[in-house]
Amino acid sequence: MRVMVTGITGQLGGRLMSLQGSSWAAKHTLVGCDRTQWDMEAPEGILSLLEKVRPEAVIHCAAYTAVDAAEGNAELAMLVNADAPRHLAVACAALGVHLIHVSTDYVFDGTGQIPYTSDAPTSPIGVYGKSKLQGEKAVLAAHPGASVIRVSWLYDREGENFFNTMLRLSQTQDELKVVDDQVGCPTHAGHLAVDLLRWLDALEDPKKATSGVHHYGHAGTTTWHGFASAILASLAPHVRVLPVPTSAYPTLAKRPDYSKLDERAFFDTVGSPAVGWREALDACIQAKFPSQGTH
Repeated sequence: MRVMVTGITGQLGGRLMSLQGSSWAAKHTLVGCDRTQWDMEAPEGILSLLEKVRPEAVIHCAAYTAVDAAEGNAELAMLVNADAPRHLAVACAALGVHLIHVSTDYVFDGTGQIPYTSDAPTSPIGVYGKSKLQGEKAVLAAHPGASVIRVSWLYDREGENFFNTMLRLSQTQDELKVVDDQVGCPTHAGHLAVDLLRWLDALEDPKKATSGVHHYGHAGTTTWHGFASAILASLAPHVRVLPVPTSAYPTLAKRPDYSKLDERAFFDTVGSPAVGWREALDACIQAKFPSQGTH
């Protein structure tokens, strides 16, 4: 399958493109799309690009992800996260192209106490979450056969993310204070990239229910403090990781207190069990530091 991937300078898009030529992508040709080819602030050009690239599927990873900055840039966030995906969905529907649209746990308000299923009521509490929810609705209205895949707490061995921030801070600090009252599940972009390629196979199986909203994630839950502690346990064991409440680090945008996504239906569809978040973290550490043993 010929697959166009957007957002290739980001964590997920970049990780997908790194799979080109691997056994996971053996059945696919991945074509990268960056901002020079499609400017999401001027999204009308997507139809002509798709006609030129002629993909059979699009995995839309690109988004406006500056959660705090979005509070003061609502118009831009809505343009990139809602209007651009709508244009993409309209074009994909017109050309008969499969569409996988990546979304977020921020569509929920965080008041839940059990993992959110894909049909759970949404109620975003910030501009970023509102813009992503509008994008989901626009995509499915224009292209009912599209797949919307929500993910949470995305990290990878490269790029700006919590994983690398903890490693950077551990080089100069012997004590780190990390929020311990937000519960969720870290998502390793390496595993997600592979599983999105497996989802492409499901798209071609008429017996698989792939349209609509789906939740992706690893098994288990933790807090940011728990995640930081697991990261540094083997990589910087000398660093003390102290738990603090969210109030210790006020932000412009409120984060969901609870955002664990129920991943079971996704993995039922692709026919394999989800890995635990610690197992995924170990894989990320081994990929970044091949000589480093896991904890």
